[in-house]
Amino acid sequence: MTLAKQPPLPGAVLTAPSASDDDRRRRRRRRDSGTSVLKHAGLIVLSLVMIYPLLWLVVSSFKPNDEIFTNLSIFTTNLTVENYVDGWDSQGPPFTLFLVNSSILVIGAIVGNLISCSLAAYAFARLRFRGRNLFFVIMLGTIMLPFHVVLVPQFVIFEQLGWLNTFLPLIVPKFLAVDAFFVFLMVQFIRALPREIFEAARIDGAGHFRTFLQVTLPLMIPALATTAIFTFIWTWGDFFGPLIYLRTRDVFPVSVALKGFVDAQSSSDYGAMFAMSVVSLIPLFIAFLVGQKYLVKGFATTGIK
Repeated sequence: MTLAKQPPLPGAVLTAPSASDDDRRRRRRRRDSGTSVLKHAGLIVLSLVMIYPLLWLVVSSFKPNDEIFTNLSIFTTNLTVENYVDGWDSQGPPFTLFLVNSSILVIGAIVGNLISCSLAAYAFARLRFRGRNLFFVIMLGTIMLPFHVVLVPQFVIFEQLGWLNTFLPLIVPKFLAVDAFFVFLMVQFIRALPREIFEAARIDGAGHFRTFLQVTLPLMIPALATTAIFTFIWTWGDFFGPLIYLRTRDVFPVSVALKGFVDAQSSSDYGAMFAMSVVSLIPLFIAFLVGQKYLVKGFATTGIK
């Protein structure tokens, strides 16, 4: 059985697309294509401008010292690995020691932030106690507090404790949830979790500590990864804190050790400094490359724009 073709309704007028409409569509498509090409070309040019200093640093690390500032191009044929060989041992201790010192600081800071900030965030997000909102506002207010304001009191405290020239002033505070940004990040993440999960855990007889370990932490992987990556980047590149508390070269991290290649009173070995700078950037590049998906997911699920 086939359906008969229905005749057009009385009074209906069937019109075919006019040639002018087709021309407008084609012009619109050409205009959109041209705009897209211009946008992509602009982004490519901007990306090249932004990445040029990094490319110049990498190329200059292979140039002789007398050619680094005379030839600013990233194209050169006079390449050598002498800067890497000289820079590795020119500080007295091998550069491996500075990498190990930075690794100790980074590991301690990451562990401290993950433990303390997650506990503080769970308390602000799920516990009910007197003054919770006030304490949360005060905690957020510390984000706007410059580090230099508390530098002198902290230095006096650590000096009286005998912690100067050790890693303790740079690691122990991380176990006290001093990075309010990460606490806020995790609070937003925990508040976004379905409340039914916590109610089910309470019905099953789980207390707050068990709920935190077995329910909250497994769901907080994106926020925890984001905290770990940012802590790694900020601690690895921190210069001011180690410069204040560390005195001898054998406890210097990479950030302070690189300063030893530049001397205002004598000649500076820029080639070796650039070479070791490239070496020190490799862990940061790997950390960002491995954790970029967690960074995106962590911010996307916390409501932070």
